[in-house]
Amino acid sequence: MQKDIFGKALLDYFHGNYTEDIVTETNISEEDTLPLPYLFRSFEEMPSIEQKALKLTKGKVLDVGCGAGNHALYLQQKGMNVTAIDLSPGAVEVCKLRGVQNANVMDILDVSEKFDTLLLLMNGTGIFQNLATAPNYLTHLKSLLNPGGQILIDSSDLIYMFEEDEDGGVWVSGDKYYYGELTFTMRYKGESTATFDWLYLHFALLKELSLEAGLQCELVLEGEHYDYLAKLWL
Repeated sequence: MQKDIFGKALLDYFHGNYTEDIVTETNISEEDTLPLPYLFRSFEEMPSIEQKALKLTKGKVLDVGCGAGNHALYLQQKGMNVTAIDLSPGAVEVCKLRGVQNANVMDILDVSEKFDTLLLLMNGTGIFQNLATAPNYLTHLKSLLNPGGQILIDSSDLIYMFEEDEDGGVWVSGDKYYYGELTFTMRYKGESTATFDWLYLHFALLKELSLEAGLQCELVLEGEHYDYLAKLWL
């Protein structure tokens, strides 16, 4: 079973035991730091893409990969009906300690209830894991929408991290088919996770996959560094 390093870090920070940050590493990049204070940011501290998504959120909401509950708390304070889910027991515990009324340890693929807004932020396409499994996730997300419902999801185009050849192609090392397919590890206080898959989709590809799944897809907002917010709907 995967170690809940993410949840442990969030619990440490919440309880005032903040001594170091999470260290991440991928198959295409060297070690990087994920600052714990950033995982507890207020609405004012969020990037424009997240702020825009929260402003567009409506009706009954499912916050997928809720982390420390920043988005759920903001929407809850606006009087909205929010369910927050995460695979990390520690993250869900932090959500509850911070006041999220409905937070559960759950895989999105196990959800069957319907919602008006599905919120997938902080590279929401990451939960698709890889290009091969992305259609299954999109089809399942589609099944969770009420009539008139929407999926608000963000991601980034990682093309900037690669050098293009003369024909405009990108060479991807190893067994990866698409340059946005990454393998991650996280390390915190001497413990490391097993390697896990995480998917970044450029917008054109997300739109293509969405249409194949029977979903409309539009670009809502572009960020400052190859990132974007998209809206998907029936």
